Amino acid sequence: MTNPLEPLLLSGNQAVARGAYESGVRVATGYPGTPATEIVESASTYGSLEAMWSVNEKVALETALGAAFAGVRSMVSMKHVGLNVAADPLFSASYTGINGGMLVIVGDDPSAHSSQNEQDSRHYARAAKLPMLEPSNSQEAKDFVGIALHLSEKYDTPVMMRLTTRVCHTQSRVTLGSPDPSRNGATGFQPDFDKYVLLPRQAISRHMVIEDRMLHMADLAERLDINQTEIRDTKLGIVTSGMCYAYVREAFPEASVLKLGMTYPLPAESIRDFASKVDRLLVIEELDPFLEEHIRALGIEVEGKSWIPRVGELTPQRILASFAAGVPQPIENGDPEVPGRAPRICPGCQYLGIFSVVSKLGVTVAGDIGCYTLGSFAPWNGIDTVVCMGASIGTALGMEKALKNKGQGRILAVIGDGTLLHSGIPALMDVVYNKGQITILILDNSTTAMTGLQGHPGNGQGLQGRESQGIDIEKLCEAIGIEWIRVANPYDMDETEDILRDALEHPGPSVVISRAPCLLIERKAPVQQAFVTAEACTGCGECMKVGCLAVEKQVLDDNWVARINEDLCIGCTLCVQACPEDAIAPRSLTATPNLIELQPS
Repeated sequence: MTNPLEPLLLSGNQAVARGAYESGVRVATGYPGTPATEIVESASTYGSLEAMWSVNEKVALETALGAAFAGVRSMVSMKHVGLNVAADPLFSASYTGINGGMLVIVGDDPSAHSSQNEQDSRHYARAAKLPMLEPSNSQEAKDFVGIALHLSEKYDTPVMMRLTTRVCHTQSRVTLGSPDPSRNGATGFQPDFDKYVLLPRQAISRHMVIEDRMLHMADLAERLDINQTEIRDTKLGIVTSGMCYAYVREAFPEASVLKLGMTYPLPAESIRDFASKVDRLLVIEELDPFLEEHIRALGIEVEGKSWIPRVGELTPQRILASFAAGVPQPIENGDPEVPGRAPRICPGCQYLGIFSVVSKLGVTVAGDIGCYTLGSFAPWNGIDTVVCMGASIGTALGMEKALKNKGQGRILAVIGDGTLLHSGIPALMDVVYNKGQITILILDNSTTAMTGLQGHPGNGQGLQGRESQGIDIEKLCEAIGIEWIRVANPYDMDETEDILRDALEHPGPSVVISRAPCLLIERKAPVQQAFVTAEACTGCGECMKVGCLAVEKQVLDDNWVARINEDLCIGCTLCVQACPEDAIAPRSLTATPNLIELQPS
């Protein structure tokens, strides 16, 4: 049997969850988003934590704050763009302070591996006047949780912790500890009008508390052992933090290093002392010159973004190449011998049929965040704008109001069920309120698919095995005031096209719900495969316009014809419907085939 305290290989996300468990966190909230999704998922495996997905990041932070008010340690996690959603309560939480400790974890995504931007969340710490810690590996990710919660309680403040994609997902050895036995339950909420009720007069007095707090924390930063000075060759000194510390140690093994575990507020005297001991001072950090600008403001001569790239992830190789050239080097694109491959929609997914239809409509399409964002690629080119979670409906409404009569019947918003509930509902209400003449296409696949099949209020599936009544999207739309609502079967392209055209012609707001479960959570058997009669195939390419990976080309008698990759085909029959020559037909694996095996019941 494995010793529960035996060191383990953990990702940074798993290590954060372990740190929360050991530190006595009782409530962990969040909203899924790469690279931070696994933090709350891993926390849910510890029975002592109440771990939950919230409808969005704002609600997640407010829930964690409420738990902290009630006297337990709490944690909330999200990706960097989610912090934008949660910014309103974040700034006010700095004013109210806490009761039990509260940790706000944000996962930044340099190089935008799975994001619409590359923002640097360290600026939030400065703007909200909150301390920020940055671990550089999984062990620190675990340990910093306990340190952050201690600081939170000592200084009556939420504490932020910034991870980046490599820290979140890289595994390293972690020495485990035992849970804190003193953290057994809530101490209870103690009413304090001047502290917790942010009316204007209280806000002014609480602001003075914050400024005093930051002075004390700046003094503390000088003594924190998570800020470490490593003196080696003094010809070159480097200030760094987070995963960049690992890059620096590999790229410049002989250099002296000031490794900052707390990146706000900064230890000014420690930085001055380090700078005085080295001949040349550099700052190596990902994205913005956050540390560099603060150090230069201290009157210290320092180099940084004059040659360190501002865009994209750093690597030891990219750092060395930029150092040698004296100018930022471009992002590394991997092995040039390996061909690139764009992400694709899964074979048989409902989105294949939907975007095959949408591409025929000749309308402007405002898109949103989810797997369906891939509909913007060829062969569909079915999405014209993508901004942020929930933006499709508001963007479409703005287009319609700007174009007036020219826009009516020509604007389509596409949004998923999870994204609708995250932040699309207010915009949907706005469409009714402002008499918008647009169509909203809701792609309901009963899950939060792109981030790993997490539950949401629409399907009622919570963490730790909890289930609740899911929200009825049709009734929700009716309650908001939408009068024209239809449900389409995305595996019947003719029906879907007819419904969408009727919706676009409706004189008022209209909603079409395309409903079919994500194939990763529900796959009916037996599977219907399709096959091609090569003699009948003319190579017209209509089947390729469906965009299914299971439909391939093969050369036959110097001409190409379609073929079906049966390792990928799941029998949705979309290619059958697309073929004008009847060259593709379903092949049953049973004696009594059902022509659309994956059709929702």
